[in-house]
Amino acid sequence: MSAEPFLPTPPPVARFGVWLIGARGSVATTAVAGCAAVAAGLHPPTGMVTETADFADCGLPPLSSLVFGGHDTVDCPLPKRAEHLAAGGVLPHGLPAAVHAELLAADREIRPGGPPPGAVTGHGSAEDRDAGAAGAAGAGAEGAGSVGAQDAGSAGAQDAGSVRAQDDWVEVFAADIRDFVRRNDLAGAVVVNVASTEPAPADGALPPSSLYAAAALRADCPYVNFTPSAGLHHPALTEAAETAGLPHAGRDGKTGQTLLRSVLGPMFRQRALAVRAWSGTNLLGGGDGAALADPAAAAAKNGGKERVLADTLGAAPEGEVHIDDVPSLGDWKTAWDHVAFDGFLGSRMILQTVWQGCDSALAAPLVLDLARLTLRARQKGITGPLRELGFYFKDPVGGGPAALAEQYADLLTLAARLRDDAGAEGPDGGDGGRGLRDPQGGHDQHGSEVRR
Repeated sequence: MSAEPFLPTPPPVARFGVWLIGARGSVATTAVAGCAAVAAGLHPPTGMVTETADFADCGLPPLSSLVFGGHDTVDCPLPKRAEHLAAGGVLPHGLPAAVHAELLAADREIRPGGPPPGAVTGHGSAEDRDAGAAGAAGAGAEGAGSVGAQDAGSAGAQDAGSVRAQDDWVEVFAADIRDFVRRNDLAGAVVVNVASTEPAPADGALPPSSLYAAAALRADCPYVNFTPSAGLHHPALTEAAETAGLPHAGRDGKTGQTLLRSVLGPMFRQRALAVRAWSGTNLLGGGDGAALADPAAAAAKNGGKERVLADTLGAAPEGEVHIDDVPSLGDWKTAWDHVAFDGFLGSRMILQTVWQGCDSALAAPLVLDLARLTLRARQKGITGPLRELGFYFKDPVGGGPAALAEQYADLLTLAARLRDDAGAEGPDGGDGGRGLRDPQGGHDQHGSEVRR
């Protein structure tokens, strides 16, 4: 009787964290449910660029390896939120029940967010604010990631009556993220902001989005800003972002109207048609509609839409975008554009477009793409702004083209960079995704720093 051949036990697959700011919102819930559904083979990965052939051998973390957590100021559990989205037609009927375990697991990893209005203090003079911002992104106190510190910090974040200095808030958030990574034995984590749009900051204080961004740096995590909020874009965090040795990307996910503009703008310019005016209207409901009812928040949102036209056409045309909150629309959005342009011999013409879609379903696959790409960039030792991810944003950090076709070419360039040596430095090998880098570094031709 022959002995059974010895089969070595395969090494465990590394797991990676995705820490969502706004973790109980529609986009986050759709991303968590969608990731579980695609990983289980329940639905195809429609809308996920990273699941196409061009990214097949880039060494991206598998969807099944992603572990979700995050911060939020609301307490509606993710399974219940998913049921609401299914009732509104955002998620397929029956999906919340099918992925209930995954939603519940993610919900257990959500910590109280903040700060509530008026809860940040201790800014002092301009010099003090700058010093505080630098400290906010710096190394945290020894042992701050312990369970005891995390519990105390989260309890404090939930207390709407508490008044904290901004550095204290950053430490609370960073401790939550570090604890998440430690308890789940993660090979790395990325922080992704999918919270509602906030107005542009009016003083030197760090707004909530920037406190979360500073916490990501302090927790040694890459950062992605899917919103038009300040995040790492705040001037007080510029130096910290440059010296953190981490990849980061943003701002403001490009999901509908601006996606179409980034295609049509280059078309008009390449066809030598003179655009005289470009006006638009957005009708939307849900949390985004309510947030954008604030004129300051709407102005922050529209800035990216207008920049795309100015960059692709060569000059900003007449016209503007109006955003109307229509609560009855829920998570659905209608975007209408009216383009007036001149043809041959001054013949005046009009192009009108209507985009009707579900913002959460459009955004969620992009969030998953960005999380995987940024995690892989960290593994490869790429640091600084990921300008090649401009394909996903209205206002990309790091510059780059505004035309969608050129942005996609840049994205394929990044795919090639991630693919190099992928077999030897994949999700299960190399430094285990913890971003170990040699002290000698430099910048490559793409503008991002590479530590070798």
